[in-house]
Amino acid sequence: MKNQFDYLVIGSGIAGLTFALKAAHSGTVAIVTKKDKLETSTNYAQGGIASVMGADDSFQLHIEDTFSAGDGLCHPEIVELVVKTGPERIHDLVELGVAFNRSGEGPQKTFDLGREGGHTRNRILHAHDMTGRAVEEVLIAAAEANPNIVIFENHMVLDLIIQHHSMKTGSLNLYQQDVCRGAYVLDVAGNEIHTFAANSVLLCTGGAGKVYLYTSNPDVATGDGLAIAYRAGAMLANLEFVQFHPTCLYHPLAKNFLISEAVRGEGGKLIDRRGQAFMEKYHPLKDLAFRDIVARAIDTEMKSSGDDCVFLDISHRDQDFLKQRFPNIYQKCLSLGVDITRDPIPVVPAAHYMCGGIVTNAKGQTTIQNLHALGECACTGLHGANRLASNSLLEAMVFAHEAARHCRENIESWRNRMLPEVPDCSAKIGQNGIHAHNEMVLVTHNWDIIRRLMWNYVGIVRTDKRLALALNHIAHIRMEIKEHMPKIPMNSDLVELQGLALVAELIIRCAMQRTESRGLHYNLDHPKKDDAEWLQDTLVSKRPEEDFLSSVTFKIDGQVSGPRTGLSFRHQ
Repeated sequence: MKNQFDYLVIGSGIAGLTFALKAAHSGTVAIVTKKDKLETSTNYAQGGIASVMGADDSFQLHIEDTFSAGDGLCHPEIVELVVKTGPERIHDLVELGVAFNRSGEGPQKTFDLGREGGHTRNRILHAHDMTGRAVEEVLIAAAEANPNIVIFENHMVLDLIIQHHSMKTGSLNLYQQDVCRGAYVLDVAGNEIHTFAANSVLLCTGGAGKVYLYTSNPDVATGDGLAIAYRAGAMLANLEFVQFHPTCLYHPLAKNFLISEAVRGEGGKLIDRRGQAFMEKYHPLKDLAFRDIVARAIDTEMKSSGDDCVFLDISHRDQDFLKQRFPNIYQKCLSLGVDITRDPIPVVPAAHYMCGGIVTNAKGQTTIQNLHALGECACTGLHGANRLASNSLLEAMVFAHEAARHCRENIESWRNRMLPEVPDCSAKIGQNGIHAHNEMVLVTHNWDIIRRLMWNYVGIVRTDKRLALALNHIAHIRMEIKEHMPKIPMNSDLVELQGLALVAELIIRCAMQRTESRGLHYNLDHPKKDDAEWLQDTLVSKRPEEDFLSSVTFKIDGQVSGPRTGLSFRHQ
């Protein structure tokens, strides 16, 4: 088969690129990314990477801060793994050429460490206010220079190729296992579907911020990995914990532009339209409280005042310092008529980060063999009910390293395993009739309805009634999508809509299960935390009665019966 690799990496953010560079030492790697290779959430990450690098800091303090943010649901062994191996992963980036800001002179020069909400020490490494871009560009350059890595831009994964084994004696099912063998991929420019076969598949697809009307995420964050993993049968967890960043720039000409939490870390104060600071009413840490608390506080202030936004004021700091520390934020705001050295910045909360995702272990393995998940699409147990600021890029690097090591140890046995050939189902996409393109209005309409529904009913503050209404609406939307999909030529917008609708439903289902308020999930009908019932992850997986097969859903099944081995594949 033309597209056959040892490793298939889906996504080109920090998780996918870090894994690819490490895995390339043991095999061939294909990186599939649905837009331009730089169009990732990593590239837009302003704040930085949290790691214990300061003389006054310790692993124990970072661990305690992570636990405090996670509100009881962090997995202790995972938190310890990430925090204690964090400095090693930072040095990996430095060796590749990432230029983090430093302070001091000569040999005494040390990392310039910032502080963000929830951190009790300065431990945020940054490259001015464009840390993600600095990391992404270095990793992309290294990947492009590696002969074992091939990058496929404008290629969108439709579904995973799953090989199903079961051994039976009579009617008794003794053993069952699903193995991921690759993926079906849409070449957007060529309008073709290609089959990619691999010994191991890595989902590094990022988050799902675009399921909400207002988000800091780029347009690619449509929850693709969550949807295809769910359809394949993988376990997902904690999707109710959607982190809303408290400070997204509020301006009619600004789209998805984040005002980094580092601004508050450097002394920025949240004020109302009258210039009154308000965070002291909500938490002892005031403007540096955890993100869920700050986002709810802003939401409360806006609803009580009727104002469209609040303001973030850092104009009391030195002008030269602000221009040097936040050059990107300064220039962006100035282009819109806001001079942050003199003016408060209008801000609103926006969907920012998925703390839940595809369940993995400490090696990044999912509940499907040979399928790993890394980065924001994964649920490792690090974040619990609320992510501590700037822990996400660190998590991505740590689990990319662990997954690469696990794959390197197993790649020879995977290559030698007696497995059937994956059928090449590559095909040119047809046009489904002369009036088909007129039906694209159904895609844009439902896309807009889903995002507004989720913002209004499944947002920062929830109720049982709103969740029930949202689930009912989403069920009707998904039925409409399924009914009309055969009439529309396959395209990336249609594929994203199908996945977005599924992810919206899963978020609602998880939120309805958790009858308490914890971390990022706040329900007015259940305002208290209930450790007796809910000191546990919310798990969700495909139910036996569900049928999500559609024009963009493919599956391969192999049956192993008794002492005979007769493998049959079905392309649906």
